[in-house]
Amino acid sequence: MPLYRIKVKPNSKQQQITEEPDGSLTVRLKSPPVDGKANAELIKLLADKFEVHKSAIVIKSGFSSRNKVVEVL
Repeated sequence: MPLYRIKVKPNSKQQQITEEPDGSLTVRLKSPPVDGKANAELIKLLADKFEVHKSAIVIKSGFSSRNKVVEVL
């Protein structure tokens, strides 16, 4: 079950996932960081990228932070 370090940039003009040289991911989201909207969009985007169900993506830490640790089950 791999863990990914993710830096989230909400309120971006387009959705984008960029892999950094250190292996972490930078994810640009259209949603604002309000009422969990950005986290929901993040989970949907990562599920599409890794071709798994949304329930297989778990935010392990950083739920209310821009820096998150996400597990893919």
